[in-house]
Amino acid sequence: PITPGELLCLGSSLAFSGLFYYLYRRKARVVARIQEAPKLQVDDNLPALVSAAEGRCLPYVALEGIVLPAQAALTSHYHEGLQGVIQKLLLKEHRLIWNNLARSW
Repeated sequence: PITPGELLCLGSSLAFSGLFYYLYRRKARVVARIQEAPKLQVDDNLPALVSAAEGRCLPYVALEGIVLPAQAALTSHYHEGLQGVIQKLLLKEHRLIWNNLARSW
Protein backbone atom coordinates (compact mmCIF):
# COMPACT_ATOMS: atom_id res chain seq x y z
CA PRO A 1 0.00 0.00 0.00
CA ILE A 2 1.24 3.47 -0.99
CA THR A 3 0.39 6.37 1.27
CA PRO A 4 -0.78 9.76 -0.03
CA GLY A 5 2.43 11.32 1.32
CA GLU A 6 4.54 8.98 -0.76
CA LEU A 7 2.46 9.77 -3.86
CA LEU A 8 2.91 13.49 -3.19
CA CYS A 9 6.67 13.08 -2.86
CA LEU A 10 6.85 10.97 -6.02
CA GLY A 11 4.74 13.44 -7.99
CA SER A 12 6.72 16.47 -6.86
CA SER A 13 9.98 14.66 -7.57
CA LEU A 14 8.85 13.86 -11.12
CA ALA A 15 7.63 17.43 -11.64
CA PHE A 16 10.94 18.92 -10.48
CA SER A 17 12.90 16.44 -12.57
CA GLY A 18 10.87 17.38 -15.64
CA LEU A 19 11.33 21.10 -14.98
CA PHE A 20 15.09 20.79 -14.50
CA TYR A 21 15.44 18.62 -17.61
CA TYR A 22 13.51 21.20 -19.64
CA LEU A 23 15.79 24.00 -18.37
CA TYR A 24 18.87 21.88 -19.07
CA ARG A 25 17.81 21.19 -22.66
CA ARG A 26 17.03 24.87 -23.24
CA LYS A 27 20.46 25.96 -22.01
CA ALA A 28 22.13 23.15 -23.98
CA ARG A 29 20.61 24.54 -27.20
CA VAL A 30 21.99 28.00 -26.38
CA VAL A 31 25.45 26.55 -25.70
CA ALA A 32 25.33 24.65 -28.99
CA ARG A 33 24.48 27.86 -30.86
CA ILE A 34 27.37 29.68 -29.18
CA GLN A 35 29.82 26.87 -30.01
CA GLU A 36 28.71 26.92 -33.65
CA ALA A 37 29.17 30.69 -33.86
CA PRO A 38 31.29 31.89 -36.75
CA LYS A 39 34.74 33.24 -35.83
CA LEU A 40 35.48 36.65 -37.30
CA GLN A 41 38.68 38.65 -37.24
CA VAL A 42 38.72 42.25 -36.04
CA ASP A 43 39.85 44.01 -39.21
CA ASP A 44 38.70 46.58 -41.77
CA ASN A 45 36.04 44.24 -43.22
CA LEU A 46 34.09 43.90 -39.95
CA PRO A 47 32.12 47.21 -40.15
CA ALA A 48 31.00 46.38 -43.70
CA LEU A 49 29.95 42.90 -42.62
CA VAL A 50 27.91 44.25 -39.71
CA SER A 51 26.20 46.92 -41.80
CA ALA A 52 25.29 44.31 -44.44
CA ALA A 53 23.71 41.97 -41.86
CA GLU A 54 19.99 41.94 -41.18
CA GLY A 55 19.14 44.54 -38.58
CA ARG A 56 22.80 45.60 -38.51
CA CYS A 57 23.41 42.92 -35.89
CA LEU A 58 25.39 39.67 -35.90
CA PRO A 59 23.98 37.20 -33.36
CA TYR A 60 26.45 34.84 -31.67
CA VAL A 61 29.78 35.59 -33.29
CA ALA A 62 33.23 35.13 -31.82
CA LEU A 63 35.57 38.04 -32.49
CA GLU A 64 39.27 37.28 -32.64
CA GLY A 65 41.95 39.92 -32.64
CA ILE A 66 44.34 41.98 -30.59
CA VAL A 67 42.92 44.05 -27.76
CA LEU A 68 44.75 47.17 -26.69
CA PRO A 69 44.20 48.55 -23.17
CA ALA A 70 42.96 52.12 -22.76
CA GLN A 71 45.56 52.82 -20.06
CA ALA A 72 47.71 50.00 -18.69
CA ALA A 73 47.13 46.26 -18.96
CA LEU A 74 46.34 44.36 -15.77
CA THR A 75 48.96 41.84 -14.73
CA SER A 76 48.19 38.70 -12.79
CA HIS A 77 49.67 38.24 -9.33
CA TYR A 78 49.27 34.46 -9.60
CA HIS A 79 50.45 33.63 -13.15
CA GLU A 80 53.64 35.15 -14.44
CA GLY A 81 53.36 36.80 -17.84
CA LEU A 82 49.55 36.77 -17.91
CA GLN A 83 47.90 40.10 -18.74
CA GLY A 84 44.33 41.18 -19.28
CA VAL A 85 42.03 44.12 -19.84
CA ILE A 86 38.63 45.07 -18.43
CA GLN A 87 35.75 45.29 -20.85
CA LYS A 88 33.61 48.40 -20.47
CA LEU A 89 30.06 47.25 -19.91
CA LEU A 90 27.06 49.51 -20.35
CA LEU A 91 23.70 48.42 -19.00
CA LYS A 92 20.70 50.39 -20.25
CA GLU A 93 17.39 49.77 -18.55
CA HIS A 94 14.47 50.53 -20.83
CA ARG A 95 11.72 50.89 -18.27
CA LEU A 96 11.41 51.28 -14.55
CA ILE A 97 8.89 49.45 -12.39
CA TRP A 98 8.09 50.49 -8.83
CA ASN A 99 8.61 47.67 -6.33
CA ASN A 100 6.25 48.19 -3.38
CA LEU A 101 7.96 45.60 -1.24
CA ALA A 102 11.46 47.07 -1.57
CA ARG A 103 10.18 50.66 -1.98
CA SER A 104 12.47 51.26 -4.94
CA TRP A 105 12.38 51.54 -8.72
